[in-house]
Order: sequence, then C-alpha cells, then structure tokens
Amino acid sequence: MRDLASLLKASETPAAGAGDPATFGAIEKLRPHLSMLMGRSGFEALVARALVLAVAEVPWLTAVRVVADGELEGLALAKPATNAAEFARGEVVLLAQLLGLLEAFIGPALTLRIVNPLWPQLSFDGADFSTAANDEEAK
Repeated sequence: MRDLASLLKASETPAAGAGDPATFGAIEKLRPHLSMLMGRSGFEALVARALVLAVAEVPWLTAVRVVADGELEGLALAKPATNAAEFARGEVVLLAQLLGLLEAFIGPALTLRIVNPLWPQLSFDGADFSTAANDEEAK
C-alpha cells in the first residue's frame, strides 16, 4: 500500500502547486468519488480511522482533524511547522492507511477499480495487495 500511496502522491505533486499547498492532493481526489460510493459519513469515518492509524507512525498528524465531508482540517497550521519531506510522508502514510482500509473492506479488485480511473496515466498492473506484500512493507 505504501508504494501505491507514494505513486499516487507523486502523480499529484504538480497539481498541488496550483492549488492550496497545505492539502493532501491524492486524498482530495479520492474524496468525491468515495463519498459518492459510501456516503459522506462513510468516507468521513474511513478517513478518521485511517488518521488514527497514521498518527502512530507520523505523530504530527495529531494536529489534523477530519471534519464534515471527510475534509482534513489543520494541515495549513501543521505545514509551516513541518518540513516538506515530513509533510509528504504524512500524506503517504495516511493515504496508505486509507487504501489499506478500503482494500480490507471491499477487496483489492474493487479498490483498483476505484483508483484506476482517477489516475488513468498510471499503470497498476504490478499492484500487489497480498498479505505477504503488506507484511514485508510493514517491516
């Protein structure tokens, strides 16, 4: 999941300069599509759980809250206090947790069916959602 999250985040980097620099672009891109599929409250709950899991690895994410519609609040305040690499790492970890939860709930095939159309320029042929791959990634 971490590799997939890094790939998605990297593909959003050029677009991030055009908008608000204190956002997590890949998560914002997923938000309307997942909200449509699972409802705003469902997406909000999924992101909130992903945030709880991500805080264990990236402590500065404690400054972030999930508000209405699954929007992340507190990134604008956290960004100046965090270096660029750590801010980017926070996005990757949170996105990986979000994708991991999504994969756990709906399976790898449906997760890829959601992600693939949002990033058509990327190839997900090598995406490995197996338990072994995720266990190795965690080490």
